Formats: sequence, structure tokens, C-alpha cells
Amino acid sequence: MADESDYGAFTEKFIIQPSSSPDQELPLKGLTFAVKDIFDMEGYVTGFGNPDWARTHPAATSTAPAVLAVLSGGATCMGRTVMDEMAYSINGENKHYGTPTNICSPDRLPGGSSSGSAVAVGGMLVDFSLGTDTGGSVRVPASYCGILGFRPSHGAVSTIGVIPLAQSLDTVGWFARDADILNRVGRVLLQLPEVEPVKPTHITIAEDCFQLLSIPSQRVTSVIIKSVEKLFGGHILKYVCLGDYVKDNVPTLKHFKGERLEDQEYNVAPLAALSSAYRLLERSEFKNNHGEWVSIVKPDLGPGISERVWAAVRSTDENIDVCHSVKTELRVALTALLGVSIPLGTYDNLPVSVSLLAKHGSDGFLLNLVETLYGTLKEQIDVAQELSY
Repeated sequence: MADESDYGAFTEKFIIQPSSSPDQELPLKGLTFAVKDIFDMEGYVTGFGNPDWARTHPAATSTAPAVLAVLSGGATCMGRTVMDEMAYSINGENKHYGTPTNICSPDRLPGGSSSGSAVAVGGMLVDFSLGTDTGGSVRVPASYCGILGFRPSHGAVSTIGVIPLAQSLDTVGWFARDADILNRVGRVLLQLPEVEPVKPTHITIAEDCFQLLSIPSQRVTSVIIKSVEKLFGGHILKYVCLGDYVKDNVPTLKHFKGERLEDQEYNVAPLAALSSAYRLLERSEFKNNHGEWVSIVKPDLGPGISERVWAAVRSTDENIDVCHSVKTELRVALTALLGVSIPLGTYDNLPVSVSLLAKHGSDGFLLNLVETLYGTLKEQIDVAQELSY
């Protein structure tokens, strides 16, 4: 069960020192990190968030390259973190190991499936942590816990030695409390050289997405707009209805019926259809990866997870080729499969965040942009919060 002294973030604590000389000047020297219990680490059983999985699998014989990279970069590992069972949830709960405490709002969920990794950073137990993001499993807990979370371009960081959920969508992501460390970790994982930040030529705001917020959209957009105006000038700001753009540029999406969302000023139905295609692809690949094990072992799974897992195992693979076509068309149309979650203070004492997207492969550019923007964003957040009181 969860250990209250560490906010329930860890399933197992241990120390693995950097695989480099202490005299070397390395980008992550002196930093500590934690690892989601989905990464292989030599000599340890990868638990995948479930005791039955741990019981039926041997200890790993090698360490995932992503973990080796940050160890080689000079960081010290402090242990493994709690995750949603089989990574198949976005809530951050775990029946067996407990639900890590959301430091920002202890009576709320921390978000998942990389819940413990987010809480370990938010609770200042480590400087950064590793997680995975298939459909938001880094970005969501980062948002809920008021910290930075980064999902890189698909395929940019090796997923070897990481238990798959849906490999067409899986990525290795990471958390940090400040933009400098987020950037440094990213440059190690992505093997990027140090370069001077490049000024963005345009920043586009997806107006329809902000209209879906349960808080005043102006509370979020004004912070971004004022920060961009101060740093780069308002002329680079552009506005788009993402739903309409997706509808016009992802023709295969017509095969999916999205939820009808009435009384909306913007056309968000294509985004709901996109979500349907994503869920179908994720379910199919989860079944292919783990259906046999689930059917044989019949693991003890928590509420919500159990229903979702068995629905996947019993599903038929309908329209999977169409799902892959949607994914390909979307990448071409948006060139925006990369995202980073940035905290924007609080509203009604709850954390608020925004996701920034850049075209596929522009990870280094986005990391530099976040570091450039972050200080000004915090200034604007302070102003916005003062005005709300």
C-alpha cells in the first residue's frame, strides 16, 4: 500500500548511482529521478502496476535505454513509482498500491497512468521522473499536479524495455518542476545538441478546444497571449477552429461517429470522432499485446480497469486499418503529435495547465520555447490570479 511519507508515489525505493565518473561534468549531474513501474531495470521485476503481473514475470535481464540514458547523463535513480494497472487508465488510482496524493489538491485524483512519477516530482521527492504517454498519461497527471510534463514525438525516444500499451501511440515522457530541468532531460533522452532558441514564426490558438474548459477560457488564453505578445509580438498569434481543420484535412475520419455535443459555438464533433478512432486503435493493440495473458491469468484488477481490460480482450478488430489511416492523415495535416503540459497557476484552488504542440520531430525547438516562455508565463499568472481575487 501507499507510503504516506512519500505521498504514496513509490512502489519500491532503491538507489542506482549514475553510470559515470563523479568527476565528469554531465548535463544531469546531481539530479535525482524516479521511474514508472513500466520500464525494465536489470535485476528488478517490472510490475506494470499489478501484483499478478509481477508474480508471473521474471526479473528484467537488461535496463531500458531511456533509463540508461539519464543514468549516463549523471542522474541518480531513487526507485519505482506507482502507475495505473497495465497503464490502461487516466485517473491515477491503483487498487493494490494505493492512489498517490495529489500535492496541489489532496482530495483530488493525481491523474494517470504515470501518477506516481508526477507526484514524486510535485512532492519534491525527486528532480525529474520518467513516465509513458499513450493518450495523455504524462500530460494529464502533469496538469492535475501543477508541474511540467513532456510527450515527445512518437518514436523519438526508444521504447525498448518498456511494456507496451499500444505501440502505435506509446511514447516515453518525463516530468519536471522547472523548464530548465525539463529541457536538460529532454536533450539527454532525445540526444540533441545544445542550440540557441529559435524564435517561432507563428503560434496558433485552437479556440474550440479552449471553449470546452470548465473554467473561463479567458483565464487561460489571456496568460498565453500576453506572454507571447511580450516576448515575440502579437503579430505571430493566429487562431483556428481545430475541429473544422480536422474535418477538412482528415477525410478517413468520416468512418467514425463522434459524440454529438450540442450547444457548442464551435464544431468539436470531429475531435470526438478522432477520440473514438484513438480508443479503437488503443484497444486493439492492448488486446494483441496482453489479451492472452489476461485470459490465462485472470488477474485481480481494480474497478474501472477490470471492465476496460475485459472489454478490450473480448473485442473484435474492426476498422483498425482505417484507424491507422486516420493517424497518418492527422500527422500530415497537423504535424502536431508532440505536446508539453505547462502549469498556469490555479483557479478555485485547483491547478490549471495548457498544452503546447509543435510539428512532429520539433522536440528541441519546443523544449527551448517552453524554457523561453516559462518565466513570462509565471509573471502573467501572478497578474491573472491577483485580478481574480
